[in-house]
Amino acid sequence: MHSSALIAARSIEEWMDRFPLSKERTVVTIGNFDGVHLGHQRILRAVRERAGALEDSSQEARVISAVLTFYPHPACVLRPEEAPQLLMTLPQRLAAFEKAGMQAAFVLQFDHGLAQLSPDDFVRRYLVETMRAKAVLVGANFRFGHKQAGDVDLLRELARRFGFETEAIAPVVIDGTVVSSTAIRTALREGRVEEAWKLLGRPYALAGEIRTGTGLGSKLVVPTLNLATEQELLPKRGVYATEVALDGRVYRAATNVGVRPTFDGAATTIESHLLDFSETRTNGRMEVRFLHRLRDEQKFAGPQPLREQILRDIERAREYFGLAKK
Repeated sequence: MHSSALIAARSIEEWMDRFPLSKERTVVTIGNFDGVHLGHQRILRAVRERAGALEDSSQEARVISAVLTFYPHPACVLRPEEAPQLLMTLPQRLAAFEKAGMQAAFVLQFDHGLAQLSPDDFVRRYLVETMRAKAVLVGANFRFGHKQAGDVDLLRELARRFGFETEAIAPVVIDGTVVSSTAIRTALREGRVEEAWKLLGRPYALAGEIRTGTGLGSKLVVPTLNLATEQELLPKRGVYATEVALDGRVYRAATNVGVRPTFDGAATTIESHLLDFSETRTNGRMEVRFLHRLRDEQKFAGPQPLREQILRDIERAREYFGLAKK
């Protein structure tokens, strides 16, 4: 199987333009893949391996590892009041697919027209006629088509009819919990970032741009870098031991997620005090990785007691990282 940068297409026409060779076939998986957690990673690994095995056994066709995914999330269109806060932006998802070794992603615009397609029509139009699937690998609870009428059994039947292989991949279970995007969202909303880390296979991270704060923190408390994140789901308000990726380096930090109640704040901010870092930064990309919860957000009588608590938070973060002063 050829290793290369991920090719992303957003329409049938763009897919055909990027993969015009009639001999090219695909091994496809289908889903939202929000978070690209350990369960998703198991499926993506199986897709990559199956594509490699099929290509090795094929004399005439190149076999591409591919993901068919959706944007926006179907719930945003069908049940907007119930739509989940997403763990990843679309660019982050595509980057995770590439890191997992996928060669192509077909990003289907999810709208009411797509939602009306029967399972048969969905498979024929997208998997057979467009992506020319040689194999389709999905999670065991996979549903597809109008009103989610299709399941793994129907997919197997359609696979026999259209001439491709199919396989349902078992979920990953950790400490009795089935790994799912929903379980990760619940853990994060409750501040259980270490559990989210276990289910994701990596710390949950918020990425975005550094933005200039009010300046109160530097004057009255401690200097921080403020993150304007692109993601929807924030961990529960509070203080965390974190890692901050900045300019190709990783710094240990203490991060507050909250509304700054001591200063009667209203908007949620993500403020990180980087340990052993003294630069002033007002812009650039930054990523904050959540490792351990230190405490809940609190309102203090004024800047001085807040400053004393933050200094204790910083010391606790140092202890977590094994950096406490002896």
